[in-house]
Amino acid sequence: MVGDSLSAEYGLPRGTGWVSLLSDRVSRQEPQYNVVNASISGDTTSGGRSRLPRLLEKYRPEVVVLELGANDGLRGLDLGQMQDNLQAMIDACGVAHARVLLIGMRIPPNYGRDYSDRFFDCYAHLARTNRIGHVAFLLEGFADRIDWFQVDHMHPAERAQASMLDNVWPQLRPLLRPPAS
Repeated sequence: MVGDSLSAEYGLPRGTGWVSLLSDRVSRQEPQYNVVNASISGDTTSGGRSRLPRLLEKYRPEVVVLELGANDGLRGLDLGQMQDNLQAMIDACGVAHARVLLIGMRIPPNYGRDYSDRFFDCYAHLARTNRIGHVAFLLEGFADRIDWFQVDHMHPAERAQASMLDNVWPQLRPLLRPPAS
């Protein structure tokens, strides 16, 4: 798992974030896998791109979940560069023979509707082009529920974490198959 604060348990008690819940579920349902959470609060696709080769070498994963881009969008960074960074990470996973699940996000319309729409569409385009797993929107089903967010109104509260996992699991589960001998 390579992500940002949404996956790094920002503002949450340790062990209550959606990736921790995922780890618990995987250990029960797919015990041949271990979940490694290499998420860093504030990370961008550029940071993930620079860290990923070392992570791939160290852990040799069969599946990589990429949840990055929200900070690129919130900072108004160049979407072409964001897409290039995500593509480079997908390519690196391919070279390492790791299957990929790309988790998409939406951003507020601060930079205009065109930017927000292109940001959101980037994920679907990459998933389609690379024929990889894709979750359209990590916060689907509760993004408009302010009571499901921390006081910053950006980071999901503890009560939202199970829903985040439920948004990811249907797309991740098919990627989990017994390791090759």
